[in-house]
Amino acid sequence: MHALLVEDDDRMAQALGTALAQRGHTVRRVGRALDALRHVHEADFVLLDMGLPDLDGLELLRRLRTVCDAPLIVVTARCEERDIVQGLRAGADDYVVKPFRMAELMARIDTVRRRTGTPSGRPGSDAAPARLGGPVRAGDVEVHLAGRTVTVAGTEVRLTRREFDVLAFLAARPEEVHSREAILDRIWGDAFLAASRSLDVHVAGIRSKTGRSGLVRTVRGFGYQLGPPTARCERGGPRDTGRGPQS
Repeated sequence: MHALLVEDDDRMAQALGTALAQRGHTVRRVGRALDALRHVHEADFVLLDMGLPDLDGLELLRRLRTVCDAPLIVVTARCEERDIVQGLRAGADDYVVKPFRMAELMARIDTVRRRTGTPSGRPGSDAAPARLGGPVRAGDVEVHLAGRTVTVAGTEVRLTRREFDVLAFLAARPEEVHSREAILDRIWGDAFLAASRSLDVHVAGIRSKTGRSGLVRTVRGFGYQLGPPTARCERGGPRDTGRGPQS
């Protein structure tokens, strides 16, 4: 697999490049945002540092997500909760804080690649199980599992890939209540991420972008279920972010 390593620190880049090469990956290392945008189409997955000299890493992440949906892991020294939430909302598949154990990062790469499946949100990926016939309807919301699209009152709403994967998992079995652990295990590949806010952030994104706060129903103390989306967000109506299904 071909990795794009976006890291301006030479020592860190060398350590990461060596570890990736030892696991059979080919690596292109860049240290600037412009080069990352130029080469991202070649990548099977991306490791992104947030502290770049020419552009804030969060802004680069947003731009990368408009042109590529390859699995992407943020690897950064930014450890505040606000930074982590912003990174996940901007489309990161995972967020690793420096310093880290190299073996753990390699395991996270394997997990993200396994759970995001094949390139560019292929219909029928691992995260969208079971029924791939017609759309799943919940009120005026339609979830098209095969086409990986969501419409609200006939208007398409753009979710990130990971947001769509969560919604598709619930929509494939709308009558069931799904535990947090089951969702995390299926979508993230790690049921022990239950203490993290990753799932909550993505559920909040689904509700906000569709404008239907009841579309994902919280079952307190257990998990989530596809619900009747009768309630609207404060401003009402779906919000189109302008990005296709990504992470």
